[in-house]
Amino acid sequence: MKRIFTTIAISLPVVLLILLVRMPSLGRQELSSVKCQVKKWNIPESTISKNQVLSIPESKKSPILIPRLPVTCCLDDPSCLDEFLYRSASDKKALLTAIDRSLQYLQTARAENAYKDYPVPGITRDRIFKSLTRFRQLLLTANSPAALHTAIQREFVLYQSIGKDTKGSVLFTAYYEPVYTASRVPTPEYRYPVYKIPPDLNSWTKPHPTRLQLEGADGLQGAKGKLRGLELLWFRDRLEPYMVQIEGSARIQLTNGTETTIGYAGNTAYNYSSIGRELANDGKLPLEGMTMPIILDYFRKYPQELNVYIPRDRSFVFFQENKGATAQGSINVSLTAERSIATDKSLMPPGALALIRASIPFPQDTGQMEHHIVSRYVLDQDTGGAIKGPGRVDYFLGTGKLAGDRAGVTVSNGQLFYLLLK
Repeated sequence: MKRIFTTIAISLPVVLLILLVRMPSLGRQELSSVKCQVKKWNIPESTISKNQVLSIPESKKSPILIPRLPVTCCLDDPSCLDEFLYRSASDKKALLTAIDRSLQYLQTARAENAYKDYPVPGITRDRIFKSLTRFRQLLLTANSPAALHTAIQREFVLYQSIGKDTKGSVLFTAYYEPVYTASRVPTPEYRYPVYKIPPDLNSWTKPHPTRLQLEGADGLQGAKGKLRGLELLWFRDRLEPYMVQIEGSARIQLTNGTETTIGYAGNTAYNYSSIGRELANDGKLPLEGMTMPIILDYFRKYPQELNVYIPRDRSFVFFQENKGATAQGSINVSLTAERSIATDKSLMPPGALALIRASIPFPQDTGQMEHHIVSRYVLDQDTGGAIKGPGRVDYFLGTGKLAGDRAGVTVSNGQLFYLLLK
């Protein structure tokens, strides 16, 4: 589960000048026409009435997912195909693993409850399960991205998210599992804790205490109030436990030489507030082009400002130790790098198979990030405090520095489709 510093970016993010492990280059992808770049991927105007469009923000009965035929590939536009799947056996294996995890989830009582009142007609747990099962078979038998796409065109309907503009435009960001060093005991060096969930959280009166009230402006006052005795691990840097709250999980290298992992366990009843937006509101950074690396660089230069801006986010996240288990999504399955996404689970079908199309950054031989428009088959397995509405998707990029570098500059508009058998 993940939240992000800022949910608005107008231009493509700046690239990071860093030395990175090389990933397979896709080559620069030039799309064949404006129709291929935008119009073909928009929701056809004929599929949604003007009255419905006008009422979407106010009425839960208005459509969130619009059924349509799969998008036909344009000439010389490979961005409509998931080309990664047939470049290495490991990528196909990762997708199969993610599919199997969703299939396991869909057989649980939790999934049954989640789909009881699902608001989109025609989308049921049984149909999602059968669609995943059939797609898995096609994935194993198709011998190329084009062959898989052709089979999907023949057998599947795409349910497209209306997005943030009723035309299908979805804002994509990305998240990852950071790796930090922490201590099991407080020391003069390791002072900043993350906390276990209070056993009496459900009985806390509302409004809940704010972040400032719980841990103080400096993040060191938790032992004086409701958080006393709930310390889980201690970190060296004030920003690190806050970053863990934003990303929702972390892999921890302990000072005693062992390793562990921690993951989301609960939160207070406040919506996440972007400290990136707060910096922009105060004129410290421009909102246009803001990315996580820019925000982190600001706080490295002005660490005293952390005590000003972190408390402005009133929300607070609690954790549990997962003893080495991989990062988990909101449906209680392990996330798969580049094959799991987070969406608003009050709207989108949990565990379902989806196709995303967005501009994603990839490291190059030069050490720079280069954005490519790609399509990827993914599983909807997570949610996040800043991921609200039909126009938001968060893309899980994995664990460690490279994943974090890529996630920090992932900000683009794209499209989201769910695949269901006809």
